[in-house]
Amino acid sequence: MLKKINLLFLAVSLVLVTGCSEEFLENTPTTAIAAGDAYASPENMVLVLNGLHRQMYAQSPLPGGSSSRAGQQYFMPMFDVYCGDLIHSSPGNGWMRAGLQWLNHTNANSTSVSQLWYQRYHFIATANNLINNIADAGYVTSDPEIANILGQAYAYRAWAYHQLVSTYAKGYLVGNPATDAGVPLLLVTGAPYTSEARSTVQVIYDQIELDINASITAFGNASSPSNKSHLSINAAYGIKARVALSKGDWATAASAAVSARSGFTLLTESAWKSGFNTTNLSEVIWGGRVIDAETTYFRSYFYYISPTFNGSQNRSNPKIVNIERFNQIPDTDYRKDVFNPLAPNTNGSASNGQGGDSSTDPNYTNDTDFWAAWSDVISTYGMTTGHNTHPYMHFKFLNKNPGTIDPDDLIYMRSSEMYLIEAEAKAMLDDVAGAQAALKPLGEARDTAYDVTVFSSRDLLMEQVKFQRYIELYGEGFSWHDHIRWDVGIDLTNSGASLVLYQDGFIQGKPSVNDAWIWKIPQAEIDGNPNLTEADQN
Repeated sequence: MLKKINLLFLAVSLVLVTGCSEEFLENTPTTAIAAGDAYASPENMVLVLNGLHRQMYAQSPLPGGSSSRAGQQYFMPMFDVYCGDLIHSSPGNGWMRAGLQWLNHTNANSTSVSQLWYQRYHFIATANNLINNIADAGYVTSDPEIANILGQAYAYRAWAYHQLVSTYAKGYLVGNPATDAGVPLLLVTGAPYTSEARSTVQVIYDQIELDINASITAFGNASSPSNKSHLSINAAYGIKARVALSKGDWATAASAAVSARSGFTLLTESAWKSGFNTTNLSEVIWGGRVIDAETTYFRSYFYYISPTFNGSQNRSNPKIVNIERFNQIPDTDYRKDVFNPLAPNTNGSASNGQGGDSSTDPNYTNDTDFWAAWSDVISTYGMTTGHNTHPYMHFKFLNKNPGTIDPDDLIYMRSSEMYLIEAEAKAMLDDVAGAQAALKPLGEARDTAYDVTVFSSRDLLMEQVKFQRYIELYGEGFSWHDHIRWDVGIDLTNSGASLVLYQDGFIQGKPSVNDAWIWKIPQAEIDGNPNLTEADQN
């Protein structure tokens, strides 16, 4: 880390306050801000937090970074693409092709590997500065403003370490956390920035749990967040639920999930079908509120995932649902409506070899019907005439202004996820009635014929949880870590994905026997951290 982490510590204030406050910038030139100034007052520390909120989706690179990975806007769809759950219908313009072929995360020199690592350590470095400066300055931690800063800083640090240890180390439930190598644990502020060796997975999880509990304690004295871009006590409980689920602490996961979703009502059918493009949705616990001045255009989440975004990635490469999963959705479940199995395959370069016109599309017998169907899709969703369509394409994520490149919000956490966390945890505890009770509100909200009583055993409940997570959270970035937690491999034989396109990503063994699920540590980290050698590489 240490070539890059040095830069991050030294430049953190400069990077994060930029664009956060016109008054601050008018009074303090960015070229003259000392590292300590950003932490010299509660007001300035809030600016630093605002910078972290923005860094969740910002395109502007960190020191030594790349603008091609705009925070969570890239990594959320990536984690679904790599598992073949969010399926590419064609090679498109190349974005994520190496990832879906399992060439990125297995390459220590890839941009994705380095950016996920250094972006997360950027959050950790900033959180360390906030936490340690508050302690050193002797602030009263029960003061609502200080409590809010601490609550968010601890939550960000817990979130970042969980992302790191669950991605760059063997999964907690499929490995031996007491001895498996985790990631470097950094809690200090200031020179000499010597970094650390890899701590064990267990040590990192212990710190994560300390941090998220400290966050919840601090939030107990804080006022409510001004908007959903800010972490709150509900978001902290949501992070706690995710962490506990990933380590098999089922009771904690269930309890924290209930606390996280409190006050965030499940979406109505019309809201669920509205495009998932705003944090104003009732279920959203935590999300990124993107404004025009901060948009990332062709590095945005909707550029990668929305069929209505006017960018080359989706005009040529509509994302499709796994056909096996689609066929499991009952007709009484309105979520089935956001997938179109009869959308004509208008792309002659589609990976299934059936694109271009009615002569190759098995759903149509003449061009008149073929192009009429395409026109109907285009007009219904406001796409441009340059957009291709494809069977089983999704319409879950829609731009507020379709056919444009206007910015839209990101959603990081919803209450429906928390119902599913509780249901999974209760099922794993063999609490059949408890798991049914957790599934019932979500299932009945989505499916008019839902009968939770048919899932009458742990195995049946777990299969239902897996199905519900796939359909409900499709495209929201959970698949990779779900596969690791469940120890499930990848087999896209009947999914609609193309073997020619997906190559090594088409079939992969389960994580417990396949170390390719563990991301490579960036080569720059191995080279720059004096506490790591090639022997530490995954």
